[in-house]
Amino acid sequence: MKISFINPEIKEGQLKSVAVLPVFKGAKLSNAYKSYDKLAKKRVSAAAKAGNVDGKAGKSVQIVGPDGTKTNRLLVTGCGPLAEFKAENFGARVTKTLLMSGETTLVLHLDGHDLTPTDAAQAALGAVLASYRFDKYRTKLAANKKPTLKNVKIAIENPSQARKAWNNFYGPVGDGTNMARDLVMEPANKLYPTSYAARIKKMEALGLQVQILGEAQMKKLGMGALLGVGQGSPRASQLVIMKWNGGKKGAKPVCLVGKGVTFDTGGISLKPGAGMWDMKGDMGGSAAVVGAMRAIAGRKAKANVIGIVGLVENMPDGKAQNPGDIVTSMSGQTIEVQNTDAEGRLVLADALWYAKEKFKPKAMVNLATLTGAIIVSLGHEHAGMFANSDDIAEQLQAAADNSTEAVWRLPLNKAYDKLIDSPNADMKNITGPGAGAGSITAGQFLQRFVGNIPWAHIDIAGMAWKASRTDPREPSWATGFGARLMNRWVADNYEG
Repeated sequence: MKISFINPEIKEGQLKSVAVLPVFKGAKLSNAYKSYDKLAKKRVSAAAKAGNVDGKAGKSVQIVGPDGTKTNRLLVTGCGPLAEFKAENFGARVTKTLLMSGETTLVLHLDGHDLTPTDAAQAALGAVLASYRFDKYRTKLAANKKPTLKNVKIAIENPSQARKAWNNFYGPVGDGTNMARDLVMEPANKLYPTSYAARIKKMEALGLQVQILGEAQMKKLGMGALLGVGQGSPRASQLVIMKWNGGKKGAKPVCLVGKGVTFDTGGISLKPGAGMWDMKGDMGGSAAVVGAMRAIAGRKAKANVIGIVGLVENMPDGKAQNPGDIVTSMSGQTIEVQNTDAEGRLVLADALWYAKEKFKPKAMVNLATLTGAIIVSLGHEHAGMFANSDDIAEQLQAAADNSTEAVWRLPLNKAYDKLIDSPNADMKNITGPGAGAGSITAGQFLQRFVGNIPWAHIDIAGMAWKASRTDPREPSWATGFGARLMNRWVADNYEG
């Protein structure tokens, strides 16, 4: 999708395009509306009147081939009160509507409504998110199922400032989000720990420093928790470290840590077969971290940020760990593995400890498709947030509001923590039948590996992929959730 920002002047319209004219409840009509109406000899206003398009949200009318404009069609659409206008949603809605319409160019007229260059850039982000497709492995696709829209032009006063906002922030955010979606969409026979690590390595072209630790290096570091998860797979586990040094030299970084289980069978504690194919997406937390790092590097963020992803494949095999096994984590703490399907927390335990010890960060956030229990609690509308710091929780809530990736904070305390105590080791990885609070106790488990570092855990199991969506910004499966949230958190709190 090519994005451009243009001056609002209209003489004959944009040739061979669809022009979209928003109308706001109680607001004056824009100069663009009036110009098209004049060129079309009042057909625009007549059609709007006949269709009762008076600015109320959801009311639209289309004029095909209006004489005098040299435009393929005009779409007049009601957008509600101007004060409630969300440019990103608007750009997404219109783009999704016209994506397979046969048209190749869309012109969004945001001029004449006191909208800002930032609004224009946000509308462009909506268009990019709504146009996302994953057709990589489809060899037979009917012509009417193929996207035709190639260009989105946004008319706004001061287009150069809109272009700057796009290039310096919103464009890289769109790239990062769609990269996260691509990673989650990939099947597990194509995206496995070593191939995933190789993809991340290519991001050095953006200015990131990428280091890959193999199993021998992790064994030397004592990462028995992470390595235990992957020992049943013939594919070697990996720990990938991405460094962006955009802040002051020597300043403490912030760390983003992601769970990257490229396929999760449950191991010996085997999952049911129905729906298991979705477990290719159990690396959604790592995808969010990788997407965020792409956005951060792409916009050259003035912050020191480190992304760490633990990449493993959880398979049943004669070499796989068994329920009841006790492993020693990098921290030296021992873990009784009562259920091999509670594996993500084992991966994160070593990755978080590594981040804490190696980089001494000022703050850490981990993301993971960690528990089905979070879907019982919050459905597919909020990610669960757990934090050992009110400050970091407030930062993340504000970032969620600004990025539109919603989170909801849940508690952590000693009463829940004691539920993961084990008589045989320092802790166990599940609570046992009837204990409940599965998402909270998973958070308590992770908290034992972060020390005094301000930290938050975000459980995105209900958000990383969704079977069906009404939000035009989201595709029908991988959402890329978390990439925008992490980028906004860094931008709002850690850039000088």
